[in-house]
Amino acid sequence: MGLKRRTKINEAFSMASMTDVIFLLLIFFMVTSTVVIPNAIKVTLPQAQKQTAAKPLTRVTIDAGLNYYVAFGNQREKRVAFEDITPFLQESYIKEPEMFVALYADETVPYKEIVKILNIANENKFRMVLATRPQR
Repeated sequence: MGLKRRTKINEAFSMASMTDVIFLLLIFFMVTSTVVIPNAIKVTLPQAQKQTAAKPLTRVTIDAGLNYYVAFGNQREKRVAFEDITPFLQESYIKEPEMFVALYADETVPYKEIVKILNIANENKFRMVLATRPQR
């Protein structure tokens, strides 16, 4: 009794699944690359021995010229007046109540300016993180 198969096995290699995998990888890398937050404002941070592990959602930056910049999440920093910092942080807190506020201050900024931002955070019960660079 000779039994034959009705369907023939196709020995050709299909690249369709390979292209699907490559497109998925491409989409993954495009999405994850937008998560990186570039710090476009040049600020020389003071040095410290310990670094924090908290991921800040809101950033307040004071550059050497005493200009104030704020950003929430992945947004770019925008320059604001000192009076506009409190409303910005309050709006950010409404969006994300578990937020940390990171203060990036140039090492040449007078201590008085840093204390002003810390007072805003203290009055509104925001959790504040001072950004530093690792000590060598």
